[in-house]
Amino acid sequence: MLLCGLFVLFAAPAQGAAPVTYKVVVHPSNPVTEVGRAQIAQLFLKKTTQWESGVAAMPVDLSDSSPVRAAFCDEVLKRSLPAVRAFWQQRIFSGRDVPPPELPSETDVLAFVRANPGAVGYVAVGTPTPGLKVIAILD
Repeated sequence: MLLCGLFVLFAAPAQGAAPVTYKVVVHPSNPVTEVGRAQIAQLFLKKTTQWESGVAAMPVDLSDSSPVRAAFCDEVLKRSLPAVRAFWQQRIFSGRDVPPPELPSETDVLAFVRANPGAVGYVAVGTPTPGLKVIAILD
């Protein structure tokens, strides 16, 4: 009983911090096990286009209607979902880039990441991710 109480104490988010509602997944061949928040944001905003290993990065988003995507945008990209949409509208209009593909479900995101060695995606924290590697996001 005491151990359960200690686990809850250490597993709880910091005072005032939002609970993490997503996990980031990569292809199992990706050597990365943890990545800084700023680096993962650079990948999803396509300001960085490859992993440190030299493999092309292939970020994939959930649909705009996903609460997991909204949380990911707020916590990792440090922008609201509308701000991320505006960022991509500006990039598209200027002809500089297009956003990562948006897939309609977590199942689709997981399949995309499984099929592409450079892929990186995110899903709800409780989603099973067989055959994929979950990486830690460091702040």
